[in-house]
Order: sequence, then C-alpha cells, then structure tokens
Amino acid sequence: MDPGTGARKERPKPREPAARLEKVKQRSAQQELKQRQRAEIYALNRVMTELEQQQFDSFCKQMQGSGE
Repeated sequence: MDPGTGARKERPKPREPAARLEKVKQRSAQQELKQRQRAEIYALNRVMTELEQQQFDSFCKQMQGSGE
C-alpha cells in the first residue's frame, strides 16, 4: 500500500506549480489590463482636454466678436 500512498502524494505536487503558474498568469493579465486601461484613460483625458480648450477658444472668439 505504500506505493499507492506514494502515488497520492506525488499527484498534488505537479498540481501546485500549475496552480501557482495560473495565479501568476492571472496576476500578469490583470496588471496588463490595468496598464492598458490607465493608458486609455490618459489618452481620453488628453483628447477631452484638447477639445475643451478648442471649445473655450471658440467661445472667447464669439464673445470678442459680439462685444465689438
């Protein structure tokens, strides 16, 4: 019965590294997703800031034109 017990002990050992590897992959994927989302947010923020500045400039020109 010792070989049967030995086989049972050997089975979880290969699973543990696989589980750890899976966790590492998940963490890596989460970090990549986070970085991508952050980059997208910064890009969107930049675009929105530029648009806001354009609209403000347009508003200022309209106010100057109507004030004259």
